[in-house]
Amino acid sequence: MTPHAEVIGDPIAHSKSPLIHGFWLEKLGLAGEYRATHVKGDDLADFFVRRAHDPAWRGCNVTVPHKLAVLDQVPDPGDVRGMIGAANTVFRGEDGALIATNTDAAGFLSPIADLDLNGRPVVVVGAGGAARAVLFALARSGVGKVTILNRTPLKGAGLLAQFGLKGDALPLTAKLPAAALLVNTSVLGMTGHDPLDLDLSPLPDDAVVYDIVYAPLETPLLRAARARELEMVDGLEMLVGQAAVAFELFFGAPPPREHDEELRARLLA
Repeated sequence: MTPHAEVIGDPIAHSKSPLIHGFWLEKLGLAGEYRATHVKGDDLADFFVRRAHDPAWRGCNVTVPHKLAVLDQVPDPGDVRGMIGAANTVFRGEDGALIATNTDAAGFLSPIADLDLNGRPVVVVGAGGAARAVLFALARSGVGKVTILNRTPLKGAGLLAQFGLKGDALPLTAKLPAAALLVNTSVLGMTGHDPLDLDLSPLPDDAVVYDIVYAPLETPLLRAARARELEMVDGLEMLVGQAAVAFELFFGAPPPREHDEELRARLLA
């Protein structure tokens, strides 16, 4: 039986994960398959019941809107619920049991590993599953004040408290404060969604603008950052970073990251 994994979400047609994992399988000469599967919320429980009984199934990546709901369906021995509150990966443990985990935090930090955030202010847009992973990572990076912009500020305030971060939770319409890093973790700017319209003028010239959306790759937010000549990180960076951790969980081998430039070119083709 050929080992296989997948990415699930609703919608899912935009996902580039099959291309990424397929590229790595090809480079390593490993037998395996990775596909995208459309799973609606009402079908989530049945999906995992069926996959649990497929011995060739190695796991799945989980995207919008299932990152919180998946924790109600899959065992969580590492307490991802308590530490982050959202999961983006399910894999088989050595005993064959399914395990929920989160590779988003590591994937988020990967492209900004050299950025000194100690004591510096950060702005995070959104308060969903991806925001939880980002805030978890930021809390361990020693950041200063964190401002969360969200349609529901109360939800943002709850996340600040959960991760022990000092800062403010404001509506999306609030004026952007000065910050060393601005991260969009929401779906705003994604194809089929409203754009994220922010005035970036309060950001200092050395600020970094990071948008985890990758469809389209250059979002309205990143276009605004380019106009300001600010350093940018696009959604492919985090996507590839988190996929690398998941790939090893699924297929038992580290991905060949020395081919990242070729992979990026293929993703952009």
